[in-house]
Amino acid sequence: MVFERIKEMICDQFDIPEEEITMDSTMEDLDIDSIDAVDLAMSIEDEFDIDIPDNELEGFKSVGDVVRFVESVQ
Repeated sequence: MVFERIKEMICDQFDIPEEEITMDSTMEDLDIDSIDAVDLAMSIEDEFDIDIPDNELEGFKSVGDVVRFVESVQ
């Protein structure tokens, strides 16, 4: 499941407890700033073998936004 894998990646990269990450969690809620978001996007691109255009990345406000994007391009 895409959500579970992305949640694991966020936990590992940013040392955030798994129970704090939901589909509705915003990047702001998780203290993920724009530089962290770029790092996460690069990890997601590698993990799922996809490309996330910069204009899409800027639109990601929540974990759910990221999950839905990944699911839409797989």
